[in-house]
Amino acid sequence: MRIDHHAYQRATGVAASGLFAQLAIALLLLVFGKATGDSTMVVASSWAFSGLVVWIGLVLVFYQHRLERLESLELDAGARLDEQGRLFTADEARVARKRLALMHSVLMPVLSVVYAALLIGFGWAVLWWFDKEGDPKADVGVFVTSAALGWQLAVTFGTALLSFIFSRFLSGMAVQGAWSNLRGGAAVMVGNALVALAVGIGSVFEILKESGQSNAVLRGIAQGIAIFMFAVAAETLLNFLLNLYRPRRAGETPRPAFDSRLLSLLAAPDSLVRSINEAVNYQFGFDITSSWGYQLLLRNFIRLLAVGFIVTLGLTSLVVVQPQEQGLKLRFGAPLGGVYSGGPMFKLPWPIDTAVVRDVNRVRDLPLGIIRPYSNRDVIVWGEETAEITQQTNIFLVAASGLGASQSAAIAPGESADTARGAATDQFAVVEADIILQYRVRDRELEKFLEFSNDVKSRRSELDMRERALKSIALREVTRALSRRTLSEVLTPPIDAPLVDALANDIQLAFDALDCGVEVVGLSIPRLCPPGKEGGKFEELSIARQNGRRQLEDAQSTVNTTMSLIVGDVARADEVLKGIDELMRLEAEARIGSTDAQRVAQEKADALRATLEQMLLDSRAQAASVISRARAMRWNALMDAQAIAEEVTGQVPAWNANPELYRTRRTMDALAQALAGVRVKYMLMPDPNRVRLDIEMQETTSGLNLGDYLEKKPAQ
Repeated sequence: MRIDHHAYQRATGVAASGLFAQLAIALLLLVFGKATGDSTMVVASSWAFSGLVVWIGLVLVFYQHRLERLESLELDAGARLDEQGRLFTADEARVARKRLALMHSVLMPVLSVVYAALLIGFGWAVLWWFDKEGDPKADVGVFVTSAALGWQLAVTFGTALLSFIFSRFLSGMAVQGAWSNLRGGAAVMVGNALVALAVGIGSVFEILKESGQSNAVLRGIAQGIAIFMFAVAAETLLNFLLNLYRPRRAGETPRPAFDSRLLSLLAAPDSLVRSINEAVNYQFGFDITSSWGYQLLLRNFIRLLAVGFIVTLGLTSLVVVQPQEQGLKLRFGAPLGGVYSGGPMFKLPWPIDTAVVRDVNRVRDLPLGIIRPYSNRDVIVWGEETAEITQQTNIFLVAASGLGASQSAAIAPGESADTARGAATDQFAVVEADIILQYRVRDRELEKFLEFSNDVKSRRSELDMRERALKSIALREVTRALSRRTLSEVLTPPIDAPLVDALANDIQLAFDALDCGVEVVGLSIPRLCPPGKEGGKFEELSIARQNGRRQLEDAQSTVNTTMSLIVGDVARADEVLKGIDELMRLEAEARIGSTDAQRVAQEKADALRATLEQMLLDSRAQAASVISRARAMRWNALMDAQAIAEEVTGQVPAWNANPELYRTRRTMDALAQALAGVRVKYMLMPDPNRVRLDIEMQETTSGLNLGDYLEKKPAQ
């Protein structure tokens, strides 16, 4: 081909056509994405807009080539003179050639760096948007898909087809040396075809997916476009660095850095086959591609691929379910048949039928709260802060205490204390608890487990949607159950009603109500304590309670000992006390009321008193001894009184015989007894004419005085 300004003029026109085509594709993708609300189309337009830099560079460089050819023809036609009539030299006259060289050495590398920077910027913006999508503080919107998926298929597949055809046309022109730089435009067009084709395939999956399923395919394609832009940018920068050190040949057109070698191979696949043939021949050392075996392989290559594809597709019709697993057959996403376990499962080839296999016997751990690693310490002391504890904590509300005086008074008639304690209260306390739920898929309920929720895992989350739903349900039941228990019941649950069993039962009931297909195996609480440093105060409270309990036990021991000494038996002492209270009540009734009521109450009181005395006597304790002594003293006093009464009764005849004499004699006896020990005696006598005194004045002698033992004669 003759290389003149006409050749470069044609190349300039083709480059301008590519520029307008690239702009049209970019605007089409952007406008369609904005109009239909499809995020993937907007992301795809970022690649198309970046390619405009390549086409602008190609238009400028080919136009400058055309000017350089025209300048060369003009100089070859005759000599050039300046205004003073001097002759121009060759170097001074070729201004267009200098500008062309400057473009190849400066403009094209700069445009390549700008092209790579745009690709990196757009790619980073896309990934940043996906990273901030779920952050409410960023307010960047959410990923959406188009409602007009049919039109989207037409746009994407049509764009991909036209872009590939245009890239093949450009790669065919680039075979000529003068048009070799068109390989960069062909690479951009191949990139357009790949991006549009990927979006079209994602749209097909979006159409075929079931209602309510996530748009994971289109989301992954959008992120893949960003990664694809990073890869092309990296290749462009690598080419830029290599061009700095690549030796220049005279008359050779420099290849710009934005001319991607990888995309150029896709634009001209025949060159890829030639490269493979040359590599094979080089490895074997002779022209093996011309042999009959290699030619036979090439002729049957499509058949071999078809056989391999059919065999591979047939292998997807058999799924082996292990003994500990259960499988479910899905036809276009809908469950088909029952649950398979421990054997082969036959189905239609993929993608008509798919299989879901789960290990139902494996017990899974689901932390209810913040996932926090534990240290190797054997004991976690209450109130002692560690690095692991202070970083992350799980706080739960519990009732501050049991029913107080004010709450007890508020209990409605007929309402039990347990019912009142289960009601809401306005006094709460907090505890720190790390709770781990152990669960597994219930036997023959794999379909319910899969239908409960999907297993899509969002960014920055270690749990999928199904586990997050189970965690929310279990956490709700745990929070509700703990808020109805007092602090003492949570920290020191009764032995007959363990806390973990009660919580596991509540969680299982909630799962059964929602038909999750989940069986709660157990619940473990590796850490349960008061929050922060407040745990140390519970030790003081425990010590105080122990001291109070000890004092109560000592007092009760004293009461038991005293009652045993007094009554002989603690149980009988309670019965005696109740009898005494009843006796006091009967005696009070006997003092008031009508005569008949008093008589009846007195009879009951006497009978009860006798019964109580007999009970005390039968106990043979200290009270029995006291009663026995009291009875003995009573009989002694009674006998003494009876003796005095008999003596007085015996003196009645003497009184009846002579009262005056009896009175005088008894008076003298009283005086004799009263004045026997008196040294100076005064006697008040009756009429002296009737009294005869016989007085003997003697001194008191020491020692034995027989006169004291002689009978004294009574005074006459």
